[in-house]
Amino acid sequence: MNGKKPVLRGEAGLVAAVIINSLGVLLMLQSGSGISAISSVPYAFNQVLPKLSLGTWTYMFQGLLVAILMLMRRKFVPSYLFSFVVGFAFGEMMDVHELWITKLPLTIPLRILYFVLSYLIICFGIALSNRCRLPIIPTDLFPREVADITGKPYARIKISFDVICLLITACMTYFCLGHIRGLGVGTVVAAFTMGKGIALIGNWMDKKVEFVSVLQKKEAGA
Repeated sequence: MNGKKPVLRGEAGLVAAVIINSLGVLLMLQSGSGISAISSVPYAFNQVLPKLSLGTWTYMFQGLLVAILMLMRRKFVPSYLFSFVVGFAFGEMMDVHELWITKLPLTIPLRILYFVLSYLIICFGIALSNRCRLPIIPTDLFPREVADITGKPYARIKISFDVICLLITACMTYFCLGHIRGLGVGTVVAAFTMGKGIALIGNWMDKKVEFVSVLQKKEAGA
């Protein structure tokens, strides 16, 4: 044993992260406590224009973020395209999970359980995706890349991005539906505490396993 950690494939980890994160986002929404900031804009479009599914609006929004990043870079970035593919898979999985999650019973104790489970699931899923050594979904990629392009602190960019997403959601649902929809106490709790939860789970993962990927091998051989 000698404390040697098992090595897992980053590709498998990324697939698991897409399934886990999409499940967590919808379960949090089903709890009635609100939706995460990064998923709030597609949710708002889905509520205002419901002919397209939440999953479809999600990967359309992510495609827009990828396009904005390429315009800011002023060049074609292949890894951004792979990130969009991951985002597309994320959107499709949201549609799959929606088929059964929306049928879950809605009592107050169960809503609390759904929120706690979704919070832990999302923390675990994001911590996992951050360690796969592969491009991550555009909504996670966008603030990281904007911080790199502009030279601004990541924390400032991330908070600004989340606030803009929440403002868009609040304005769209209020002016188009007559009331704010999708934002709740869970949105606030997640915004202020989830970063710490992700860090704690990530540190635990780092002690237990290591991940390798095709991209990592290419970088090592360069």
